[in-house]
Amino acid sequence: MSLKKSVISKFVPNLDRQIFTLALCRLLSQIGTGFTLFYTSIFFVNQIGLSATSVGIALGSSQISGIIGRFLGGSFSDSEKFGRRKTLLLSSIISALASVFIATAHNFHTVIIGKLLLELGIGLYWPAIEAIVADLTTPTERQQAYAVATLADNIGLQLGVIGSGIIVNFTGVYRALFIVHAISSLIFTAVIYLYMKESYKPNLSELRTDKNKSINGWLQAFSDKNLIIFVVVNIFFTFYISQIHSTIPLYLSNFVLVKFSPLIISIMFTGYTALTVIFQLPVARKLSNFSHPQALIISAILWGTGFLAIGISNTVEIGHIFWVIFALSLLAIAIISYTPSAAALVADFAPKSLRGIYLAINAQCWAIGFSIGPLLGGWVLDKTEIIVRNFWLGIAISAGIIIIFLQHLDRRIISIPGKREQRRRNS
Repeated sequence: MSLKKSVISKFVPNLDRQIFTLALCRLLSQIGTGFTLFYTSIFFVNQIGLSATSVGIALGSSQISGIIGRFLGGSFSDSEKFGRRKTLLLSSIISALASVFIATAHNFHTVIIGKLLLELGIGLYWPAIEAIVADLTTPTERQQAYAVATLADNIGLQLGVIGSGIIVNFTGVYRALFIVHAISSLIFTAVIYLYMKESYKPNLSELRTDKNKSINGWLQAFSDKNLIIFVVVNIFFTFYISQIHSTIPLYLSNFVLVKFSPLIISIMFTGYTALTVIFQLPVARKLSNFSHPQALIISAILWGTGFLAIGISNTVEIGHIFWVIFALSLLAIAIISYTPSAAALVADFAPKSLRGIYLAINAQCWAIGFSIGPLLGGWVLDKTEIIVRNFWLGIAISAGIIIIFLQHLDRRIISIPGKREQRRRNS
């Protein structure tokens, strides 16, 4: 029995049971997201009959409610009246309603309303779900706990993408994808309601100041120099991630010297996703020997090298597929090095009573990065070949710049009383 336990502990961290319940919830949530990830625009254009411009307006404007949702999610999560659990329940109910609304949409106005509601639900979701992980772990456990949560996200997303492909290919019923999303949101709601306890219990002094807590909390967070340094760095990281989703597939299809077919691109990105699942926990275990800024420095090195390899793939006719596979492999390890370390770092910065607000700011970085990334990447790909090539070189150089920021942040953290001793114990 002890041998069996030791083997399991090699692969699965010894964490609070609620973390694994939460991971199941995240898997359910991401299954629903995966069902609508790639087919939303196609559904709006081919099934509802909207123009591509109208779809762009609908998708772009919906980010407004996502930003608002993240602000509200941070405040609600830290509120004594709501807390993390109620915020998640509200998020999942709104997401379910939004999915049903989109599934029954027949014109531009109903699409806009549905997308606004859906992004609002997503905005409420992230600060609360990330704060719960921080509540249930000690600082030394946090990185691996976020790795477990991210692993559940990745598996759920892939199951959703595969499931949506099966439904669309065999039935052609796009509306069913949003019904599945609604069902997964309702199951998520039931699991949270039945099996998750509220992880945040404010003390008496916090209860007395709860009226002004939200405003003061945001002001305190934005005056935290360590957090602001990280926000600058994190926007770069989320910008990098957006390139994998938007710019790189189009680049491989249209711009490398020997262009890749859609099938080859699909196979390579399936392999990329498989790497993020297989190596998530082993990489997190290795990175637990480093401070969070140091882990992010390792991630930045991988990002820079990966983007450099993407650029090189456009300069060779023989061996170009090797460079692309090499690049995607590096980027896969880069993203799984980044995600748990970034969330754990922000959770360490945050006072327990303000974790929702701090993690909401972390979530806003994703909104900013994913707003800038596709826009800039698309603009670059419309330019000359030399600009496209220099784009990847420029991103690689930017990774060097954020390494400097992270080194500075690491020195600042060491200077905080108690952090030097904590790091010595961890190592």
